[in-house]
Amino acid sequence: MERRTASDALGGLIPHARFTTMMILLINTGLYVAMLLHGSQPSLDFDGRTVFDFGGKQGPAILIYGQWWRLVTAGFLHGGLLHILMNSWVLFDLGAQTEESYGTPRYLWIYFGSTVTGFTASLFWAPDALSSGASAGICGLVGAMIALGVRDRSSFGTDIRNFYMRYVIYVLLMCFLPFAIDNAAHIGGLIGGFVLGYIAGTPGYSRTLERFWQVAAGFACLVTAISFYKMFVSLLATTR
Repeated sequence: MERRTASDALGGLIPHARFTTMMILLINTGLYVAMLLHGSQPSLDFDGRTVFDFGGKQGPAILIYGQWWRLVTAGFLHGGLLHILMNSWVLFDLGAQTEESYGTPRYLWIYFGSTVTGFTASLFWAPDALSSGASAGICGLVGAMIALGVRDRSSFGTDIRNFYMRYVIYVLLMCFLPFAIDNAAHIGGLIGGFVLGYIAGTPGYSRTLERFWQVAAGFACLVTAISFYKMFVSLLATTR
């Protein structure tokens, strides 16, 4: 297989969206619409109760009541219109680039795993805070792309690494903004994505290894589906 040069890969970092990325965006959008319909006030932004009911990360619910699934569902929820638009814009580009580099199974596993590591970090850093958003998984994709550059010792890897390190700078700068940003989720997702991406590597080593990552991706999808089911059951219980 012909290898892309650094200029080929970095010359157009807004690739055509891949199917998997579009599915994630559709899930996020569908949940946003459902939250709009569920909310009691005519607003494009949501109060804490709505975010909580739909599975936002919140320490007591996870640690005391065992609602572990919130570590997954929180990554598909957003607190308002600007929140989902910004995350969707970044994910549309970055998700397609990551999926192209790692392949769909690894991409799914990295996105799922970094979402969980991000909200786990948030859980222990600020257990009482309610938070949500795709940015934990997005930061995980940034970490995975940096890992790709670290593994590749060529000039291509150096260019990839240097480019995505800019995202890390943006994430760190957000820590100083006077807004309610879950910095722990961002950093936890970034670290988780780097570790997972470094371990996963890129496709092409062996059929056995590819089968392993297919199974891992299937497991991630299964746990995500179970998490949404538990969220739905919990939501029904609050509306009775």
